[in-house]
Amino acid sequence: MRGKHERRRRFLQLLGGAAAFGTTGFLQDDTTNIGMVYATGGLGDNSFNDMAHRGVQRAADEFAVEFQNAEPSSPSDVATLQRRFARSQNPDYELICCIGFVQAEALQRNAQRFSDQRFMVVDTVVEQPNVASYVFKEHQGSFQVGHLAGLMTDMDFSAGAGETNDDLTVGFVGGKEVPLIKKFEAGYLAGVKHANPDINVLSAYAGAWSDPAKGQSIANSMYDNGADIIYHAAGGTGTGVFKAAQSRGRYAIGVDADQSESLPDYADVILASMVKHVDQAVFQSVKRVVNGNFQGGAVNRLGLQQNGVEAVYGSQLASEIPQDVKSALEQSKQRIVSGEITVPTKPSQVGQATTTTQ
Repeated sequence: MRGKHERRRRFLQLLGGAAAFGTTGFLQDDTTNIGMVYATGGLGDNSFNDMAHRGVQRAADEFAVEFQNAEPSSPSDVATLQRRFARSQNPDYELICCIGFVQAEALQRNAQRFSDQRFMVVDTVVEQPNVASYVFKEHQGSFQVGHLAGLMTDMDFSAGAGETNDDLTVGFVGGKEVPLIKKFEAGYLAGVKHANPDINVLSAYAGAWSDPAKGQSIANSMYDNGADIIYHAAGGTGTGVFKAAQSRGRYAIGVDADQSESLPDYADVILASMVKHVDQAVFQSVKRVVNGNFQGGAVNRLGLQQNGVEAVYGSQLASEIPQDVKSALEQSKQRIVSGEITVPTKPSQVGQATTTTQ
């Protein structure tokens, strides 16, 4: 790739001798500047965006990296924020991290327009030579926490601030009903049914990523209708699911980050979280730029085998979860990795239409 980054490297080479003789001001140019364009919902979601932020913070801790955050208030802001970073010359952003599938359409245009600018994108594929794409096998991790929910709802369990009931019913709360989140739902459904095909799964979408009140309302309804464990893939809306779990004395499963750690006030009802290592995707992409081996055009697919997703037991409740349940999850993980279990990506493939409106 030729352009501003190559010109900058040539400039630094010319300055190398001057820097060596004590013109230390030139060493400022060794800093790698990163632009972060987050998904709608912004920072503070204790989930997806915050995981991305954790990744660039780690890069800043380990390398000579500085970063600037940009939080779109709506999808229409994304294109402008991408362009703002790409046009900047002071500083010159050597990588722009585009977080979330909402970035795809704008990035497709901007990557062509700014062909000498490096981009990375999470949760979608943009087929351009200056874009590194990172996508996750969320359905695999969701199968794991679905398997957990299916096993736990079928036993008498009491720990922390919750307990299971006598109904074979669990729930799923999504943010917006888009193909990506349907992957979470599909994997969860398949995991639940793997544990016991007779379990009833209630499923609903809030239509928002940052509406805890809506999440709480949906979850309260599910708990009142027999669910004792609810998995959410709803961003900040999911905080309401945890509130409902505490108020009803039931359990919940977090997403993207270990939410028993990021939201410790609810750790007494969070059985586990389906951790999606967006932080690793951001960190690795920055590291490759720092090391001079950016892989534009590459599509990185991260599942259980690549440790891109995983089921992480809650910090307060992990020791209470029976060992035979943990062993069963480890077995199903290995069967997924080996290909013995193929996890569906659409709820219809599970054979049960569960989505309801709330």
